[in-house]
Amino acid sequence: MTQNFGKIRLLIVEDNVSLAENLFEYFNDESQYSPDFASDGLTALHLLATNQYDVIVLDVMLPGINGFEISHRIRHDLRRNTPIILITAKDHIDDKTQGFNAGVDDYLVKPFDLKELSLRVQALARRNTVSSDPLLHFQDVSFDPDTYTVYVKQQPVGTLTGYSAKIFELLLRACPRPVNHEQLVEQVWDGRPTEHHTVRTHVYALRKQLTEFTQLPLVKTLHGRGYILHNAE
Repeated sequence: MTQNFGKIRLLIVEDNVSLAENLFEYFNDESQYSPDFASDGLTALHLLATNQYDVIVLDVMLPGINGFEISHRIRHDLRRNTPIILITAKDHIDDKTQGFNAGVDDYLVKPFDLKELSLRVQALARRNTVSSDPLLHFQDVSFDPDTYTVYVKQQPVGTLTGYSAKIFELLLRACPRPVNHEQLVEQVWDGRPTEHHTVRTHVYALRKQLTEFTQLPLVKTLHGRGYILHNAE
């Protein structure tokens, strides 16, 4: 976990030699970063299994295992909640949806400015610096914002990933009040311009995961007002 006085440990996963060299040179020259590099998915997974990182910058098109699959393995096999920024030339909403569903936290389309990438890395690193909070509760459902684990009647039933975990935490902290689009953008996306359909996609993914975990339709849409936790049982 990132500390305020320490460098941001950054894993860059990119097979394009020219871009990889630019990224590594840029972040290696900045005093607040400590970057590592992998040119393929297997190397990246090995590094992640043996090291702790604050943020991962991950290309989609990689030899062997693509970025979507790597993200899925990071979340489900390695059980890591390390923030992931996906970098890719793919800018279609279906590609973005696939990335977010795999547990990605942010999405940057090539070509991009290195300063913008740096700002996004810093924002994710700050958000990942979390104190040890108590469980958050809604009726019989509890959530650990440190491990992203969901509990029903104190029994673990599943783990959320990426934006789903952050949205659920915000809904729990706001309950019984609803959370609107502006609040989600401000607190989950750090105020970056985010389209309504992107937010809806993430809320839908969260609703689906929670229903699978708890057998309850916990997230309710209030048209014109946002979203609220609601047990219709």
